Amino acid sequence: MGNNVIVVANRLPVECHEADGAATWVRSPGGLVTALDSALSRHACTWIGWSGRACDEQSIAADLPTRIHECELIEVPLTAEEVASHYEGFCNATLWPLYHDAVAPVVYNRSSFETYEAVNRRFCDIVASEAPRGATIWVHDYQLQLLPQMLRRLRPDLRVGFFLHIPFPPPELFGRLPWRQQILNGVLGADAIGFQTADALENFLASVCNHTQASGADGFISVPGSADEPERTVTVGAFPISIDVEHIGALATDAATAELARQVRSDLGDPRTLLLGVDRLDYTKGIEVRLQAIVELFEDGSLNPYETVFLQIASPSRQNVEQYQRIREQVEGAIGRAVGDLSRLGTSPIQYLYQSMPSDDLVAFYMAADVMLVTPLRDGMNLVAKEYVAARIHDDGALVLSEFAGAARELRDAWLINPYDTDGTKRAILRAVRASKTEKARRMSAMRQAVVRHDVQRWSDEFLSILATTDRQEIIDLRERSGLPL
Repeated sequence: MGNNVIVVANRLPVECHEADGAATWVRSPGGLVTALDSALSRHACTWIGWSGRACDEQSIAADLPTRIHECELIEVPLTAEEVASHYEGFCNATLWPLYHDAVAPVVYNRSSFETYEAVNRRFCDIVASEAPRGATIWVHDYQLQLLPQMLRRLRPDLRVGFFLHIPFPPPELFGRLPWRQQILNGVLGADAIGFQTADALENFLASVCNHTQASGADGFISVPGSADEPERTVTVGAFPISIDVEHIGALATDAATAELARQVRSDLGDPRTLLLGVDRLDYTKGIEVRLQAIVELFEDGSLNPYETVFLQIASPSRQNVEQYQRIREQVEGAIGRAVGDLSRLGTSPIQYLYQSMPSDDLVAFYMAADVMLVTPLRDGMNLVAKEYVAARIHDDGALVLSEFAGAARELRDAWLINPYDTDGTKRAILRAVRASKTEKARRMSAMRQAVVRHDVQRWSDEFLSILATTDRQEIIDLRERSGLPL
């Protein structure tokens, strides 16, 4: 990776905190930023994205930092109306629920798609004006699916990669989208396309065959030519994203982190068993289903409420989106009812924190927890599961993991569950709590080996290596050496 690499994402890797009339820019806590930060911190590059602040006019935030680590930051300005229609509208009311198997109602709005198209066009214009000739452009996620084709038409000299961090839905669901061809052709403008899992890749290929003239096989898609563009081949594959294992391991061995972990348990009453959930407050995360299972285990006496605590940490997410305001009300209402129902037992075995937390501090919570509950209804990957495993440097602890999280493909030694099955979830939690030290160590050791073998640096290196390669046989050889699925 070098100076001619440009990362393009909906958001810049910083966010603005305002207090007492003063604005302070800090590193964003989001999963994409956390994953890319360690991969990019070793290299000089440029990151183009929105600052998170709406502009009354299309003006740049004057106080925005120009760099983070070795990465230059360039803002794409968006108005409040564009944020509402593009980000809160098409991205999070249409694409997000649709791509997560329609676990929430999907909104189809023509004007929102028009704004989505216009915002992608603005990103294109800024990238095209900033990119040196022959630069590598790495486009990220569902907010910018039209951008690869736009860039190809405006700057055919660029090498463009696209990575989708969330699931790609089954073709029967994606086919409902009125703008399915525009989205598919937009993504197919890339030279290399990456997905989290082989399932997402297969879904994408099926939709491409159903709704475009392109055809795919064995990790390549043939895109027919036109009067303006020659026929070409696009490389596609599954590249499971990962974490900075070395950084988390260093934190886990640090005395200050260990002391914070002890303090966490002390503040919670030094329970014999600490169960932990860490999630963005999102309807895809299965928080209410998880909570129901925990409550029933307390009520039927399977878990001792005097010896067990369940701590749920929920970080704020998309607070201006109505659906997310409702999910907060629902989750906090469910937490309140659960605490009320269990209060007759004379204890409060359920604790709830609604706050953003620095990723480094989370390592102490991972170290403190005996059982980690990661139970999304649908998730592209879920890095929390991998972070928990990386933090268990003594091969202890237990992970209960949804089979519908992308991480389940790699962490097969977790206690896997169907989050729609409350009884099955309860059984898995109990097995994890009651498992012997030997069984926990065996499972955790296997999962740690999987995470260590494939960390975030390897993820970025593998994708960028394949993006930089134009020879078909060389790409096949790279895949075989890396063990990547086609």
